[in-house]
Amino acid sequence: MTAASDLDAQTPGTGAATATEPGAGSASESRSAAGSAPASFAVNIPGIADDELEAEPLDPSQIVSGEPVVTGKVLWESPDGRQIRGIWQITPGVVTDTEANELFVVVSGRATIEVEGGPVLEVGPGDACVLREGDRTQWTVHETLRKAYHISL
Repeated sequence: MTAASDLDAQTPGTGAATATEPGAGSASESRSAAGSAPASFAVNIPGIADDELEAEPLDPSQIVSGEPVVTGKVLWESPDGRQIRGIWQITPGVVTDTEANELFVVVSGRATIEVEGGPVLEVGPGDACVLREGDRTQWTVHETLRKAYHISL
């Protein structure tokens, strides 16, 4: 997994927002005094090229239809591994999942998320969504969906 502390500073247009404060450098250069957590940072999520995302193969049993491909990039992970923030992307298809405790915001694309015994969620750009740990879901991805997420394990 790639933590924010491993990200290098990037130039405008290459996927990362640029820092405007004096002395701002890469996340690895901007660590807190304790050295255990990265400093605040900004990332231009739509600007991150698909080839910068890492493959996250689905278990074949999760695929209901189509040939969806999942990629992502971890931007930050807590030292104990229980908090994760990152970018996740999936191409069209239908998949099932058992969710973690998650908050995400859709950056691009559209999907219908059916929560077993719960609501049907239609999500698209700008929508924020909360999924509860243990929710069993079926995702119908209509257009390649990219989201920024925070997961608590």
